[in-house]
Amino acid sequence: MSIQTTLNKTRTADYDRTNDLKAFDERKTGVKGLIDEGSKNIPNIFVRPLEDRSKDLGTCPKNLSVPIIDLAHVHNHTNEATTTEVAKSIVSASGKWGFFQVVNHGISVELLERMIEGGRSFHEQDDVNKKLFYSRDKSKIVTFNSNYDFYKSNAANWRDSLSVNTVFTGEVYPHELPPVCKDVIVEYIDHVIKLGDLILMLLSIGLGLKPDYLKQMESTKAWNFVCHYYPMCPEPELTLGTSKHADASFITILLQDQIGGLQVLHENQWVNVEPVKGALIVNIGDALQIVSNDKLKSVYHRVIAKSIGPRISIAFFLKGLFSSPKLYGPIKELLSKENPALYREFTLEEFLTHFITRPLDQPGIDHFKL
Repeated sequence: MSIQTTLNKTRTADYDRTNDLKAFDERKTGVKGLIDEGSKNIPNIFVRPLEDRSKDLGTCPKNLSVPIIDLAHVHNHTNEATTTEVAKSIVSASGKWGFFQVVNHGISVELLERMIEGGRSFHEQDDVNKKLFYSRDKSKIVTFNSNYDFYKSNAANWRDSLSVNTVFTGEVYPHELPPVCKDVIVEYIDHVIKLGDLILMLLSIGLGLKPDYLKQMESTKAWNFVCHYYPMCPEPELTLGTSKHADASFITILLQDQIGGLQVLHENQWVNVEPVKGALIVNIGDALQIVSNDKLKSVYHRVIAKSIGPRISIAFFLKGLFSSPKLYGPIKELLSKENPALYREFTLEEFLTHFITRPLDQPGIDHFKL
């Protein structure tokens, strides 16, 4: 039986999922490889179980959306009152939604567009060049694959990803990056780290802490840059681009193109995060929910599959250094008799290991509750 026949066979009682996963993985061409070959149906490994699809929550009307926050007047820090007001808005959005979009954030639209195109260039280059980076070794800094939890999930997601992960090393050298998009990645990361520092400063102020408090927690010492590529899907109703999950980060900064597909779970319904030209999406991760003792919320989100594409998104996760001996837990300044600690302390090694050893769509924050 050919690999393609194995991938496309109808699910039966003796369906060998493990064999099909291995067959797909050995190709090293990802989901895009299936589309390039003209697949009209999605392989069984991508089909969500019927019980999952039947329990899916509805999507709310378009008149509900995550907050949009203007950062135009906080870059120079000259107007303390304005900065404080913006900080309060960010904390409010982070508590109610866990998500917000920022505009006038200091990164040019031109650079954002070049970053999108850089990501597209990587995923659409010749397979022989992409295969050089194909790996599931999580200790490698630069990897290309499809679904980091490929062998753990109930259904694979319809996406390919390029990842640059400094969580284990704290740094990456330009020569390690894919040549086709190396320069724009280096430039973009330099800018997005500065934006991350600004967001953390505003969150600190909004929580009533010193402006540099969250940065001093070393949350920006290491990060993971991931460029997702979501090809058009011939059967989008059967799969997802990314399963429901919460991020194992302090904060995540996301750049998405104009196709859209990101959804946030809010009040038990899915809300579309509509693309706003020039905007970046920021969401709270599990680590920040814990250290804020639930003042800030890390919420479920997902990406739906679409019959149009490809969709490109660039996620930048501020995670901290895996090997740090520092203990993390609820910030003592935020605790009181009325607001006791809800979580125990942990190292980032324990925290991140717990995340990568479970399926993406399973909750992780409860593991650290007292």
